[in-house]
Amino acid sequence: MDWVESAEAIGEVDELLASVGLGHGRRKTLTGTWHGGERRAKGKEAQSSGSVSHTFQRRYSTVGSEKGEGQPASGIEVVRAAGWERYAWLRHGFSTRAGGVSEIYGEGSLNLGFTKEDEAAHVAENRRRFLAEVAGGAAARLVTLRQIHSGMVRVIGPGGVEDGEIFPTSQSRDVGHPVLQTADGRAVLRGDGMVTDVPGVMLGVQVADCVPVLVADVRRRAVAAFHAGWRGTLARIVERGIGRMRLRYGSRPEDLVAVVGPAIGACCYSVGEEVRHEFESQFGYAAELFSEVYDSDPVRERYPLLFLTARAPGHSNIGPQIHLDLWEANRRQLLCAGVKAKRIAVVGECTACARMGTGLKYFSHRGESGLAGRMMAVVGVAG
Repeated sequence: MDWVESAEAIGEVDELLASVGLGHGRRKTLTGTWHGGERRAKGKEAQSSGSVSHTFQRRYSTVGSEKGEGQPASGIEVVRAAGWERYAWLRHGFSTRAGGVSEIYGEGSLNLGFTKEDEAAHVAENRRRFLAEVAGGAAARLVTLRQIHSGMVRVIGPGGVEDGEIFPTSQSRDVGHPVLQTADGRAVLRGDGMVTDVPGVMLGVQVADCVPVLVADVRRRAVAAFHAGWRGTLARIVERGIGRMRLRYGSRPEDLVAVVGPAIGACCYSVGEEVRHEFESQFGYAAELFSEVYDSDPVRERYPLLFLTARAPGHSNIGPQIHLDLWEANRRQLLCAGVKAKRIAVVGECTACARMGTGLKYFSHRGESGLAGRMMAVVGVAG
């Protein structure tokens, strides 16, 4: 009988390992690892005392999700930045995978992207539910993008896009006023960032491992949403977007608050050497964004002689994986754009391994081998 992965099956394996004194394997990180949005030090400071305990270095404030008393009857869990509730005009939130009507990614999942596997009607209903939850029942219009992993930022004004792009009249309700979505709600506009100050407009970016970044100007009541995968981060999508806010709205860095949403963490995001070279060519702090991770196996460590034939004689062991910290990369861009460190929050939950109950809390393209739905990060000015 073929083995099928399940909570019960994994539990049986755990019991078997425990019976011979073995536990779960751990990845060993050369320059540090992450836990709950914090970097775990592994340098001399952590080891000087001879203690096995680790030193934790607080790098930024973290955020929480609406759970318990805040959990709505719909079952939709919305992750929000702590402190943003003080701005009565500001609406924002990050979705998880719970509380929807989609079935292809698990029964009752909240897939918010028009993926090829899911039914469009399910996506539309999921979006309606999530938008109503974030907007608090107020009227709101969702604007999304055809994301292309770029540094392109769009300004959304009262009549649509304001950066000079005019679509063919066949796609426009009125000449000079391009529509931003099709009749069934699919995005028309290409790009990876949006800014607006129009009340009632909710900017939404879709992710399933990439980093969603939300920014708000609390003085001028303008907001921005960015989709930052490694290519978008390399293209400085966040820095470009804040520059657009400064030009369009007169935003000042000291008036901005920002949150880096759920995304794949440095714990799970391995990349190639070419990605590290790309970042090193663009950022002076690139070395701080990468770590070398060695896989650790308790059986291999306890019985090393069993694995002597795993490599040909004369060959060294398999080298470490290179892991990229996209959370920190985008936090650094916010800092470089002038946003104060104390006004930047980071969710600090990895989409590839954060769990809710027995399953993943978020959709993860890597964690689910490409068969994944999409979360959404939204921000807007209340109408």
